[in-house]
Amino acid sequence: MLDMASNEAEKTLVETHSDLNVLDTVRDDICNMIYVIRGKQVMIDSNLAMLYHVETKVFNQSVKRNANRFPDGFRFQLNQDEYDSLRSQIVTSKKKESNEVEKGGRRYMPYVFTEQGIAMLSAVLRSDVAINVSIRIMNAFVESRHFMTNNSMLFERLKTDEVKQLQYQKRTDESLEQIFEYISDHEESSQKVFFDGQIYDAFSMLTGLVEKAEKNIKLIDGYADIRTLNILAKKRTDVAVTIFTHKKTKLTGDDVDIFNAQYPLLELKYTSAFHDRFIILDNSTAYHIGASLKDAGKKCFGINLIRDKVIVKNILQRLTSC
Repeated sequence: MLDMASNEAEKTLVETHSDLNVLDTVRDDICNMIYVIRGKQVMIDSNLAMLYHVETKVFNQSVKRNANRFPDGFRFQLNQDEYDSLRSQIVTSKKKESNEVEKGGRRYMPYVFTEQGIAMLSAVLRSDVAINVSIRIMNAFVESRHFMTNNSMLFERLKTDEVKQLQYQKRTDESLEQIFEYISDHEESSQKVFFDGQIYDAFSMLTGLVEKAEKNIKLIDGYADIRTLNILAKKRTDVAVTIFTHKKTKLTGDDVDIFNAQYPLLELKYTSAFHDRFIILDNSTAYHIGASLKDAGKKCFGINLIRDKVIVKNILQRLTSC
């Protein structure tokens, strides 16, 4: 039997709900009040109280006095994580009790009711209004369940397509990343022209080329001097450097020794077979340079990547006779 306090709550429900037409105004909203928590479809106590047109506190007091009718499978209290997740799901509502959840105005974690718990409410509240409300809510549960069942294959297809899309996006991102890495590694264009006065830009370009070598550098420059060594000093550690220059070069043996003491290994060779300047990286990548490295940027000059591997091979063969 329900105690007197419970009867008072039921009396309040009956008195407040003499007009059943009010149910039609919330019929379409009930489905939007059903959430999935702990793998079960549930409704929150504040929304149920709103549908029954009572305060949430009065609603829960009535249920609490009949706690034996609401085991865990019928009703349970949310933890903080579930409450935060629920708040993120709730669409902005004009109803006071729903706003309590969104604004965090509650002093305790809300209770939620499963389908069985909602069916039990009509037995606990025992009024025509409560019965009709429960029936409409139960119909909403059935409608929601039918919708999910009838569209389960569609949901699974959407899930599969989403996974495929994510996989495709990942492959696309990886491909783009490879492209960007290639551009970064080959950011120098096949042709570059520096105008007079662009000394710093020319210096940066040349040191950037020197830094790319992994094994060796061969520089053909008939007018190499100490300023040439300032550029070559930017090479990686253990990258060997050979300078092919004229015998009248201003570089001395002391200059080479000082350089090698800090940036080994530099070798100086003499040749008059070349008029133009070339720099060859790792015996494979060659550039034609229009000015001596020491004068780069003082006057207009250009740098060109030599794409013909045969030409690069011929230059290297010519160097073997020097």
